[in-house]
Amino acid sequence: MTPQDSNTTKGAVEASFIDVHCHCLPGLDDGPPDVPAALTLCRALAADRIATVVATPHQLGRYDGRYDARMIRRAVAQLNELLAEARIPLSVLPGADIRIDERIEDMVRSDEIVTVADGKRYLLLELPHEVFIDPEMLLARLVEGGLCGVITHPERHAFLAERPEFVRRWVPYRPCLQITAGSFLGGFGRRSEEAAWAFLREPLPLAVATDAHDTAGRAPCMSEAYRLLHRYVGRDEADILCMENPRRLVAGEALVSLNVE
Repeated sequence: MTPQDSNTTKGAVEASFIDVHCHCLPGLDDGPPDVPAALTLCRALAADRIATVVATPHQLGRYDGRYDARMIRRAVAQLNELLAEARIPLSVLPGADIRIDERIEDMVRSDEIVTVADGKRYLLLELPHEVFIDPEMLLARLVEGGLCGVITHPERHAFLAERPEFVRRWVPYRPCLQITAGSFLGGFGRRSEEAAWAFLREPLPLAVATDAHDTAGRAPCMSEAYRLLHRYVGRDEADILCMENPRRLVAGEALVSLNVE
């Protein structure tokens, strides 16, 4: 299932969204380099009908040691102040896009890395792009510690994109698969587009997020993805993907599974 006519998709109910994966903090990682660029991105997020965004700068991997949880929280508070001054209707919550690492459990306990919305329930986990490292053991250890992993953009990882059924071995640990909105629209190539739709049929909870970095090549497109999902899998499933599960991730609640054939 790979719809090709997204530009003609119309009729979906207007909605507001929570974006659980976005690189919107100025100057921290590969998102906006400065405050003006961050405000431009935040205006685009608000225009995309996003009301709340979880700021998720990269932690660990090539950003190891650059900034800690305290710096991220301070940057979030400063951005919220700037948004209020600029009258941009967007609320920002702390989070991080965390490269998988054997130190993660200890770093959560020592408050060095940030969980989704600081809720100490879910954390975004990014797999290395160059190779595939199975996160199964990490997912198992996180569950033992009362945490749940959220695997970011699996449809953009070459190994998983070609083998979406691989995620079934993670079912005992119930991680969430976070699919990038732009992938449904072909923004990351045909393989990622096909994989995004294929993951909807796998037995794990899913959530859609922008993973926006700017307003050019990595601009937010949640509304367009929602309309496309509404058309092809139905309103209830689109709501779960784009609204209900993102809300539950932020609130620290159990996630809802899809029923897509």
